[in-house]
Formats: sequence, structure tokens, C-alpha cells
Amino acid sequence: MDRRVATVFGGSGFLGRHLVKRLAEEGYTVRVAVRDIETALFLKTAGAVGQVVPLQANISHADSVTAAVRGADVVVNLVGILSEWGKRTFERIHVEGASNVATAAAAAGVRRLVQISAIGADADSESAYARTKAAGEEAARAAFPGVTIVRPSVVFGPEDKFFNTFAAISQITPILPVFGCPTLPRLVTDAENGGPSIDFYGNGGTRFQPVYVADVAAAITRILGDEKTAGKIYELGGPRVYSFKEIMELVMAETKRSRLLVPVPFAIAAIEAWFIEKLPKPLLTRDQVKLLKSDNVVGEDALGLKDLGVDATAAETILPTYLARFRPPTAQGRR
Repeated sequence: MDRRVATVFGGSGFLGRHLVKRLAEEGYTVRVAVRDIETALFLKTAGAVGQVVPLQANISHADSVTAAVRGADVVVNLVGILSEWGKRTFERIHVEGASNVATAAAAAGVRRLVQISAIGADADSESAYARTKAAGEEAARAAFPGVTIVRPSVVFGPEDKFFNTFAAISQITPILPVFGCPTLPRLVTDAENGGPSIDFYGNGGTRFQPVYVADVAAAITRILGDEKTAGKIYELGGPRVYSFKEIMELVMAETKRSRLLVPVPFAIAAIEAWFIEKLPKPLLTRDQVKLLKSDNVVGEDALGLKDLGVDATAAETILPTYLARFRPPTAQGRR
């Protein structure tokens, strides 16, 4: 039987490398469509000789997208950005790019298409990121009605830019931020200690439902193999919801570092972001602050990992395997 062909746009990225390996294990010939082939050469060892093929494609250029999907059975678009820089705008990447991929997939007779979006995608959102993610979903659906939309929460794993970033920050500064706390602290009654106390954190800031990268890769693979998932939307989250404060406490626990948790109201975060976003790869932008105003959790009635037969992996199970390297030398090897 002829080997199935999968084209994965953005396959050299964090989620992409895990998905490419998973698809190769499932027997697909995988085309890793990326702007720079050099960034994807390491994936050639993810399968048998000739099974994983890096190729040049830019989702902003329709001709290169058409070439990348020609003869493919399934297509996955993983390409997305968290901040704009130069010509790489949200509109161009999230909307025009999604439209180009879906249009080319439909014209090529591709059997299945998966468009990776994000929890919080909303046409009415204050955040341009969230608005264009929603517009990208609509553009993909207009060109390829059977597209399956996948909306992950924050994805974690060895190469993530979420837990790794805060763990790295904990190495060089005595403080960690807690975004989304009240503008002013409030006096609360502390019955256990017999007196009042000051509450700086409120509900602990924005809530997240981190999902393990291997679980997301497994979910996408299940979707590609099940025709009944066509046209549906899946929101992927882990087994537990954490406040921003709890996320920072988790980072401290795994890095064995004690840091002062500083409450950062959104108004203050926006001012800080105004300066930080001038950098080529900013850690925070004003648009991300707007995004943080909404919790990043799976909807109550949304389809999710369970519906795809994937058991969600707890962050506490995986984080020690890669955050241990951020521990002080005296704490290395301790659990």
C-alpha cells in the first residue's frame, strides 16, 4: 500500500517536531514545510531514510503553499506568532496564511486539514492576536469546510517558551511576576491566624490549563485518522487549571528557588510592555497583556482530549524532567 503523505506547515517548531515524529511513527511520509530548510534538517532522523522531507514554503506565498500540499493526503497548519515584527503581522500569518493553506488544500483534493488556533480565539476580543486567530479559523473554514480546528491552552514540554522562560528568569532575579492581580491590595479577615491580613493577589491572576506537547501531537494524529472529527472544534487542556500565582509557585518548586512573587495589575503590565515590545523578540507586549485579561482554559462544553481518547498528562509529571537544569548546583538531583 502506498504510504500516506502529510504536509506540516511550521513543522520545525516546538509542537511541530513532536507532531512530525508522531506522524512518522504512524507511517506517514512527512513533508516539513518551513521558511528555512536548515531549521528542519534535524527532523530527517525522526523517521526512516527519506520518510521526513524538509521543504521550503512560506504560508504568505500562495505558490509555495500550493507546491507543498500537492499530492498530500493530510495537511496541518501549525504556523502562528505571539508578537508582530516587520512584515510578520497577525493578519498576514494568522489570516492570510490560514486562507492560503486551506485554499491550496482544497484545490489539491487533500482528505483532511487541521488548523491550529488557540483557546481565546474570539472575533470580539480586545487582543489582535485572539481576533486574528478567530479570523484565521473562519478563513480556513470558508475555503475548506471540513477543516478541524484545534485550540490548545498553553503548551508545555522540554522546548517550551513558557515554563522555561520563567525558570530562566528565576535564575537571574529575586522576583517573579503574577499578572492580573488587583490594582489595590485589600484587607481581609484571617480567621485561622486570628487577625486581618492584606491580600495582594486576589484570585491569583489569569488562569491557565497547560497541556503537554505530546498529548497535543497525539490528539492531532487521532483527528487526522478519524473522519468523524471533520468540521469540529477541539479545545485542548491539561488535567488541572492553575492561576498565574500557582504557575509561578510551580516554577519555584521545580527549580528549588524561593522568589518574591510580585503582583502586577494589568495597567502596570501594559506600561511595562510598551517598553519591552520594542525588542525583536519581546517577552511581553501590550497585546499579550490584553490577552491575559481572559482566562486560558477549556470551555465547559467544548470537545477535548478525552473525546479523542487521549489521557491528559499532569504538568507535575513532566516539569521535573526539564526544569531541574535551572536548580542551583546545591539542589541538583533533589526532587
